[in-house]
Parts: sequence; C-alpha cells; structure tokens
Amino acid sequence: MTLDAVSWLWKSIGKMPLFLLFKDTRCYTMTEYLLMNVFRSDDIGKEIMQIALPTALALTADPIASLIDTAFIGRIGPVELAAVGVSIAVFNQVSKIAIIPLVSITTSFVAEEDANERLSMEADDSEVLKKGYAVDLEMEMKELIPQVESSCKSPTLTKSYRKTDDRRHIPSASSALVVGSLLGLIQALFLIFSAKPILNYMGVDSNSPMLKPAQQYLTLRSLGAPAVLLSLAMQGVFRGFKDTKTPLYVTMVGDAANIILDPIFMFTLRMGVSGAALAHVISQYLISLILLWRLMKEVDLLAPSINELQFGRFLSNGFMLLVRVIAVTFCVTLAASLAARQGSTAMAAFQVCLQIWLATSLLADGLAVAGQAILAGAFAKKDYNKAATTASRVLQLGLVLGLSLAIILVGVLQFASRIFTQDVNVLQLIGLSIPFVAVTQPINALAFVFDGINYGASDFAYSAYSMVLVAVVSITCLFIQSSSHGFIGIWIALSIYMSLRALAGFWRIGTATGPWRFLREL
Repeated sequence: MTLDAVSWLWKSIGKMPLFLLFKDTRCYTMTEYLLMNVFRSDDIGKEIMQIALPTALALTADPIASLIDTAFIGRIGPVELAAVGVSIAVFNQVSKIAIIPLVSITTSFVAEEDANERLSMEADDSEVLKKGYAVDLEMEMKELIPQVESSCKSPTLTKSYRKTDDRRHIPSASSALVVGSLLGLIQALFLIFSAKPILNYMGVDSNSPMLKPAQQYLTLRSLGAPAVLLSLAMQGVFRGFKDTKTPLYVTMVGDAANIILDPIFMFTLRMGVSGAALAHVISQYLISLILLWRLMKEVDLLAPSINELQFGRFLSNGFMLLVRVIAVTFCVTLAASLAARQGSTAMAAFQVCLQIWLATSLLADGLAVAGQAILAGAFAKKDYNKAATTASRVLQLGLVLGLSLAIILVGVLQFASRIFTQDVNVLQLIGLSIPFVAVTQPINALAFVFDGINYGASDFAYSAYSMVLVAVVSITCLFIQSSSHGFIGIWIALSIYMSLRALAGFWRIGTATGPWRFLREL
C-alpha cells in the first residue's frame, strides 16, 4: 500500500510542468545521464549544436577583434587608450538599447513566418499532387471514352507548376531592415551632435586631455551606427532561418578587415585614433554589404505593400524589450557605481570580475539563440512536443555548461587574475569575489537560456514585466547589501539578481501559464 502511494506520488510529480523539462533523464550514473540525455545525438541535439556553436563563435569574434584593436591604440599612448575606452563604452551602451530588442524580435518573427511559409508550401505541394492525380485519371478516362476535340489541359495545374521565384517571402525580414536602418541613423545623429556633453557626463571634462581624441573617435565611430544596426538586424533574420554559419563567416571577414586596416590608417597614414575609428566603420559597412548580398539571394525584400511590414507589431514588442534592457542595464550600472564609491581599488577588482562574469555569458547566449530559433518555429507549427523537448534540452545543456564554467573558473581565476593586475590589494578583493563569480555560473547560464526560451515563445510581455520586478528587488538588495557588507555585499546582491532572473523563467514554465499552458496536457 505504501509502495503504491509512493509510486503514485512520484508519477504525479513527474507530470508537473516544471519536471517535464527534465523528462527522459532517468539514468543510473552521471556518465549515462550526459551521454544518453544531454549530449544525445538525435535530431534536436544536432539542430541545437548547429545553431549554438556558430553563434557562440560569432559572439566571441568581435571581442577578440576589439582586444587587438585596443592593443594598436595602446601603442599611441595612455591618454588615447583611455579616451577610446570611454568612447567605446558610450557607443556600446547606446547601441545595446536598440540591438537587443531588434535582434531578439527579428529572430522570433522570422522563425515564425518561415515555419508558416514552409507549412503553406507543403499544403500547396499536397494540393498539386491531388490535382495531378485527378488529371491523370481524367486522361485515362478520355482514352477509354474518346471525345471529339477533347482537351485535358488544367489551367490550375499549369499555374501551380509555373516556375516561381525560389526566394522566401518573409515580411518581418523587410521590417527588420527598415527598423534597423532607421534606428542606426537616429543613433548616429544623436551621438554625433551630443558627443561632447555625453563625454562630459562620463567624466571627461573640457580641460581633460582625453576630450579631443575621445570626441574624434566617438564622432567617427558613430558614422558606422547604421551599418551596425542593419547588420545585426540581418543576423537576426539568418538566426530565424537557423543559419548562424553565414553571420559567423561574414563577421570574421569584417573583423579581419578591421585588424588589417588598423595599422595602415593609424600608423602608415598617421591618422591616430581617427584611423582606428575609420577602420572599424569600414569593416562594419563591409559586413552589412556582404550580409545584404547573401540575404537578397534568399529573401524577397520588396514587400508588395507597406501593410505587410507589420511595424506596429515590431514597435509594440520592441518597447517591451526596451523596458527590459533598461532594467537589466540599470542593475549592472548601479552595481558598478556602488563599487566605484568604495574607491579605485574596489572598482578595479569589480571591473575585472564583472568582465569575466559577463564574458562567460557569451557561451550561454549561443544556447539561448538556438532555443529561441527552434522554439519559435515549433510554436508556429503548434508542435508542442518539440517545444517541450527543445526547452528541456537547452536547459540541460545550459546547466552542464554552467557547472563546467564554475569548475574551470575556481581552478583558473586564482592564477589568471594576475594577468589583469599586480596590485596586491586589488588581487585580494578579486580573491574574495571568485566564489561568487564561479558559483553563480550555473544560475547565470540558466537565466540566459530562459531569456532565449521566452523570446522563442514570443513571451515578450512576461520577459519585460518580470524583469522590472526583479530589478526593483535587486536594486533594493544592492543598496542594503553594499551598505552593510561593502564590496562583498555588491556580489551578494548580484547573485540574488541572477537567481531571481532564473527563478522568473522557472516560474513561467513551472506554473504552465502563458504560451506554456499546453504543458498541462502533455
């Protein structure tokens, strides 16, 4: 009787929506669990890896190119290096506000429309086969029963077999390009005409020797903003097609061009920081042109009417993600500000740990993009079994990735921290931060993967509202913990912040609400 009750309870728990994400994971050893479930080489596993790996490589290619770019600038002088550092921070922060909503929405919408178009094509092919069978039957009947001046032509069938343009008709792709171009143009004008006041706000005052090179770099770099936004919009389109290799190859070409042009403009032509900015702008336009050329081969970008462009849908969902990005940015910026108030030593240690903390997220972002692209297509087709399986698999992979990163960071950071600084006091604070940076890796990975899952389900409203709530709680924790525990308190609050982000993802799926209501019936 007791065994029956326990068995019933276990089966009931296994049917809960949250546990469906970890279905088919009954193994006896960790090795069996990893090989038979997480790293299973089935269709879903292969599809995830084909999207995630190129995405992760593409995301890491740009930071590597930026490091090389920084090394060239460092040869000019410390003032120029500091000036460019401030300008890059301003440019990236302004770009981030537009990039994340634009790319995320484009990926989901394109994946949905591509899936719907494929379903439509399959239905058309089925209809053609039926009509073809009917025509064949009619011809056989005519042979058996001769008719005078008979004709077996089928206008409908002839029309169906007429050669058409092989390019896809994806209105969201056209919408993304228009929105990306406009946002890039607005960003360029904003940064060009407000470069000096923004730099003043960032601490580069009118008497600083950094002002002139910083303003030169930011103004010239801003000319590439339309290309940056346009290229990232197109990368979102390719992600929606589950093609992440094309953006990877094109990004590598652009970064290589940037690295080659840097020394030519900076030293051969003696343009200094202006040459570095110009090299970067040229590389971004090169990336945009190549991606546009590739995209025009696959997609008919000229929409029949402006009504098909769905700007309203883009803007409404984009506004929600904009709110989310602001909430995320505010939490991290506040943490940096609180660290800076504790002195240069605390700020230096915080900056090193924060960069490592954020850099590891690039690997999880690859899984997030894979989950988003596959889920968007599955939801469009109403293939809920595939949606549940995909969500389960990317979460499992994210957890394993996070645990692996935690182990690596614990072993490496104690020694690798000396690469960034030799200051004993800074190293001591970094040592105190290592447990938080390492232990939170599994939590961070799950939080980032949940972002991709929510975007794939087009659950943009929940992503925005939940993030605002998380931000309110996290900001309160930052003030309380930093005042009571100092430097360590900031990391305690950031750990709470990422835990709440992961919890928000678990809550949505675990309660089977919103787009996940179908989990109650599986």
